[in-house]
Amino acid sequence: MGRTYEAVIRVNSQSGKGGVAYIMETEHGFVLPRRMQIEFSKTIQAITEDSGTEITPAAMWDAFNEAYFPEDHRFELRSHEIATTEAGTTITAQVLDGATPVTVQGTGNGPIAAFVDAIRNGLGSTIDVLDYSEHALGAGSGATAVAYVEATDADQRVRWGVGTDPNIITASLKAVLAAADR
Repeated sequence: MGRTYEAVIRVNSQSGKGGVAYIMETEHGFVLPRRMQIEFSKTIQAITEDSGTEITPAAMWDAFNEAYFPEDHRFELRSHEIATTEAGTTITAQVLDGATPVTVQGTGNGPIAAFVDAIRNGLGSTIDVLDYSEHALGAGSGATAVAYVEATDADQRVRWGVGTDPNIITASLKAVLAAADR
């Protein structure tokens, strides 16, 4: 009597991707695509095996940021302009490659395809996008968009990229750059 029930989710080296996905969604609002759950769960499993203990939601968030939003990233999207016609989509984007500003241009059947073409031509990227998903972080007109991009490089290695921005297209382009960066 007088007690409240509080769910406890413990994530340790024996935990599956479900516990990791649950914490990322309920604590941080990120609804990870299934294949990304598998990748990130391996990161968490390695951390918990090394420490021999459970991981806190805060430590999981730190690991997520280190893996998908590293401070020492190579590429940074500065701005972009997109035009769509019956012939397709063109993009011109300003990107920092390290400290060097680069203007890239590309075409495709949509903004993501056009941007992949642009960074292939302008930055020498070799990624191909396999899958894309997005959702809002929060509710209402002020919500932040989160985009997830699953890509492969020239060696067919899978690279996940995550981008956030109030503008869904900008979040998507940031996710593409993040995948190219990884």
